[in-house]
Amino acid sequence: MSALQDLIPTVNKLQDIVTNTNLTDLDLPILTVIGSQSAGKSSVLENIVGKDFLPRGTGIVTRRPLILQLINIKEDDPLVHKSDFEADQDHSEVTLEDHLRNAGASQVEPAEWGEFLHLPGKRFYNFNNIRKEIENETSRIAGKNKGISRIPINLKIYSPKVLNLTMVDLPGLTKIPIGDQPTDIEKQIKNLILEYISKPNSIILAVSPANVDLVNSESLKLARQVDPLGKRTIGILSKLDLMDHGTNALDILTGKVYPLKLGFIGVVNRSQQDISVNKSLEESLRAEEEFFRSHPAYKNIAGRCGTAFLAKTLNKTLMHHIRERLPDIKAKLNTLMGQTEQELASYGDLNIVSKQNRGSLILMLMNKFANNFISSIEGNSSEISTKELCGGARIYYIYNEVFGNSLLSINPVSNLPVQDIRTAIRNSTGPRPSLFVPELAFDLLVKPQIKLLESPSHRCVELVYEELMKICHNCGSQELSRYPKLQTKLIETVSELLRERLGPTTKYVESLIEIHRAYINTNHPNFVGAAAAMSSVVEERQKQKQKQKSKDHARSPNGSVPLENGTSSHKVSDAGSRAEELRELERKSSNTSTSGDKELFLNFFFGKDQSQNSSSPPSQPQPSQFPSEPDGLQFNIPSQSPIEKKMEHLNMKEEEELSEREELECELIRRLIISYFSIVREMIQDQVPKAIMCLLVNFSKESVQNTLVQKLYREELFDELLYEDENLSQEREKCEKLLATYREAAAIISEVV
Repeated sequence: MSALQDLIPTVNKLQDIVTNTNLTDLDLPILTVIGSQSAGKSSVLENIVGKDFLPRGTGIVTRRPLILQLINIKEDDPLVHKSDFEADQDHSEVTLEDHLRNAGASQVEPAEWGEFLHLPGKRFYNFNNIRKEIENETSRIAGKNKGISRIPINLKIYSPKVLNLTMVDLPGLTKIPIGDQPTDIEKQIKNLILEYISKPNSIILAVSPANVDLVNSESLKLARQVDPLGKRTIGILSKLDLMDHGTNALDILTGKVYPLKLGFIGVVNRSQQDISVNKSLEESLRAEEEFFRSHPAYKNIAGRCGTAFLAKTLNKTLMHHIRERLPDIKAKLNTLMGQTEQELASYGDLNIVSKQNRGSLILMLMNKFANNFISSIEGNSSEISTKELCGGARIYYIYNEVFGNSLLSINPVSNLPVQDIRTAIRNSTGPRPSLFVPELAFDLLVKPQIKLLESPSHRCVELVYEELMKICHNCGSQELSRYPKLQTKLIETVSELLRERLGPTTKYVESLIEIHRAYINTNHPNFVGAAAAMSSVVEERQKQKQKQKSKDHARSPNGSVPLENGTSSHKVSDAGSRAEELRELERKSSNTSTSGDKELFLNFFFGKDQSQNSSSPPSQPQPSQFPSEPDGLQFNIPSQSPIEKKMEHLNMKEEEELSEREELECELIRRLIISYFSIVREMIQDQVPKAIMCLLVNFSKESVQNTLVQKLYREELFDELLYEDENLSQEREKCEKLLATYREAAAIISEVV
């Protein structure tokens, strides 16, 4: 039995550890006292202790959980005569009789006192001062406006008159806020009570007044929520002496009304009048015993009622509950110790860094960082994300999806209107009419279009560079996080390496574009060529004319459909080859060259259309457009020159419709540009990723380790690089204390298990 008696002090020690270290993971067996306001909770606790020490008053008096540890101690225990503490006695309350009695007797240390966990080394021999300290400590944390707090007050009471018990007194349940109480005071109190009674290791002491119908008991209602089978609930019926005459609670006490596995126990508390007249607890306990012994309904069960029986039952119940739960607590402690040891190992050993091994430690961390960088690019990292593309896979995505789609989205002639193509053709012929489409016009037009590939290529380089920077910032490890300055230096060094390679890579990609613009290779095997392009253009135009002819024939009465230039449709029906089409176009163009030398000179000088319709007469010059002299131009032009007006007319002519030959020429140039641009685009799509891999990605992978060693492996930098993070040091210290606490708790349990 002595081993059983040691269980409660063992749990008390664990409870102190839990409170001091704020351990929420360790659920210890405890007696939890709940009940409505004025149900008699405080009186029950004081009867068990045998002392008046709890605050009293109206409204919510208990506003913080009170963890009450009752410790049975013998009068000759060495702890009684311990001298290294601060005593607290209120001599003003000592009567003259007590003073004379104490003065004549030998000084004997009292064997009953209280100690608060928040005031270590101080004993309260006067229990009135314990009440005052509870009130002051409650106000200090919970304030003075009747609010509540979850932070508990720990009180130990040493006495030879008590049994070993550990109980927690919780605020009384209330319905309506009074005075300065918060409006949600009922919800706050219920949540606080549920926090304690929901734990499986908690034994619930549900205090209910006997003079109120049991179905209205708020304490039993809450207990049933967390303990529906009543396996760990003890019912306490208070105020049995206040029931109406002729009524009794025998059926409740015998378990016929509300069955509980641990049963109901009836008690009689001191009345308010008893408290007012300072009736001692000893007298009250004797009166309670006499009440049950003499009561006609309770005399048969008097041995199972009263405060003395309640204390013994609680002691026995708690000991057996502790014995059942202690193996689980020990297993839980072992699990917590293992988790804490792993966490502490992740912070690293503080004692491994010395002057002798600083260099090897830095080299090891550098190699780890470099290997993580390389592994992330190659896809060999052990910490590959499953949520998004990263590392080498992201670079591959940039090459094939982002860069490839951006190149394919470029329309090589979207920014090249037909008017610009016609102007380029005209400008490339100079002052002479062209027999064929000039090749220089194609060169002039295709080179700016190739320049369109430069912007996506630049963006591809930037995206790969950004991804490499992201990889660099994610190459840290838990061990490296101990040294934030070293990690920062490693990231800065690799970032500087990447920035140095960004410039040469970008320039080389630009040079690829310039190389393709420098020489237009029309002999490329995939180039469509002028002859093939012309054949396809002529063939398409013939098909369009045939369709138009069919439509016009259906509308014309005689079936003869004239063309736009006045020539009948049968004149171009035999144009099946490029040469025949060009000769036809030349012949049409020559119709406009029959005018006089002056008109021909003006047409070329002002850029007039040389392929005007032969059916329409040449436009006659207006007096406002030409000089009045018929024989030539007047070169001494006044300020209001007709030539200036003619230049305006020239700009307007640029917006006129194209002739059939110009349409053919523009369409031919357009198709040649598209064909050649596609060739260059395909080569750029292949060459740019190769250049980036060679000059930026692979170069960085191959040189990252050497660069880190060259720039950071210096003895004068070792102290700075191995400066440990203060937050990490605090976390390690906290983890070490937590592990020491777990080990201390495990050692306490091992004494009895």
